[in-house]
Amino acid sequence: MINVIIVDDEPLAQDVLETYIGKTPELNLIRKCNNAFEANEALKNNQIDLMFLDIQMPQLTGIDFIKTLDKKPLVIFTTAYPNYAVEGFELNALDYLLKPISVDRFMKAVNKAMDMIGLQKRDQGHAPAGGEDDEYFFVKADKKLVKVNFKDIVYIEGLKDYVIIRMETARVITLQTMKSLEDKLPLAKFKRIHRSYIVNLDKVEAIVGNMVEVQEKGQPKHLPIGKNYRDELLEMINKNRI
Repeated sequence: MINVIIVDDEPLAQDVLETYIGKTPELNLIRKCNNAFEANEALKNNQIDLMFLDIQMPQLTGIDFIKTLDKKPLVIFTTAYPNYAVEGFELNALDYLLKPISVDRFMKAVNKAMDMIGLQKRDQGHAPAGGEDDEYFFVKADKKLVKVNFKDIVYIEGLKDYVIIRMETARVITLQTMKSLEDKLPLAKFKRIHRSYIVNLDKVEAIVGNMVEVQEKGQPKHLPIGKNYRDELLEMINKNRI
């Protein structure tokens, strides 16, 4: 989980970001702050990984606030004024979101943050998500965190901003990217076979031409193999041929 705070004096802007964060399983909203002083308190009392920071605020601007911090979390600036972009990036901001913030632009910034935090954790010697010893993970769906056991997954399907986790008797729909979900899966058991599909290798029953056959609700289901993924998939399968 990535711990997040929102720092913005506009309630509407806070609500938009809170909604987006609530639909992103990797993000955990710690606090909404109305000004830099509340944000400073939140940073002192919590381990914050990422801060969505408005630039134009009363008393102390977001840019001036950043300059006061010795230990900074990752920062994504949010503002209605594009003329602050250069100064924001000079302060090593991760990204710069122009209001009104669209969901696709928000997700692009968040994916950048997740990649950066993943690199930081690997550099610090932490095990990445989806380690081989893990048996399950949690995803946010229907306003709750749902536990998904790796062994129950048949395949995963990507549909635009959503991902559908298909199991033998159920499915879970979550708002995130295929890449972010792929990073949580054990590499030895799951394989990306197409831009829109990841398959559990334990559930593969056959390779039929350019299709992978699995069972879904007791019936054969054929998933396409993308040409960019075919060679690597066949290499993995050939290792287990008799």
